[in-house]
Amino acid sequence: MRDFDDIYARAAERKGGDEALEALVAQHRSKTVAELIAIPDDRWLAQMSKCVFQAGFNWKVIDNKWPGFEAAFHAFDPTLNAAMSDDEFDAHLKDTRIVRNAQKVLSVRANAQFVVDLAREHGSAARFFAEWPDDDFVGLLQVMKSRASRLSGETAARFFRFMGRPSFITSLDVTAALIEAGVIDKPPSSRKDLQAVQAAFNAWGAQSGRNLTEMSRVLAMSTGPSSTPV
Repeated sequence: MRDFDDIYARAAERKGGDEALEALVAQHRSKTVAELIAIPDDRWLAQMSKCVFQAGFNWKVIDNKWPGFEAAFHAFDPTLNAAMSDDEFDAHLKDTRIVRNAQKVLSVRANAQFVVDLAREHGSAARFFAEWPDDDFVGLLQVMKSRASRLSGETAARFFRFMGRPSFITSLDVTAALIEAGVIDKPPSSRKDLQAVQAAFNAWGAQSGRNLTEMSRVLAMSTGPSSTPV
């Protein structure tokens, strides 16, 4: 497996040197555990919902409509949304302030219940997400796949990235870098593949002292034509 120093050197060469690369890496600053715990659970539900509605859709449209989403879904209060009645669901499907996709609206209710359950189990959903160990990020993704609604794989990883939780995203560029580094030989499609990716990030983290987000972005910028590294 290729050393992280070699991957970093290639990324720096492609982006115009160490200083330019570091500036790009710093565009996504990860929060500390304490900072993540301090985020109210309604903001976690809001970002879950935003990622679900953005998936397969024009992100700019969702961004422009987001104030309407906040109003329609009670500022994403988990308890209120978990109690969404069938009548309220029907009303959402007529509400022009939001994107009226029935399955995605239902996911707000399901994910609100997920957040409520986490709060009951761990004190807050924020604490659960913040304290999950980085060296088992794939385990956290599995929790999202099994317990959340429409939040598996890359959608879940992007959710955590947007919240500021250290995360890697197996985007096209990151996957290409992982293949070049000898970690995997194809895009990860199984738990075994993801465990290999996790092991590589754990090893590179020990070498570099960097978190998952920083390493993921360096990998993305070490290969491929993408101008928007993740």
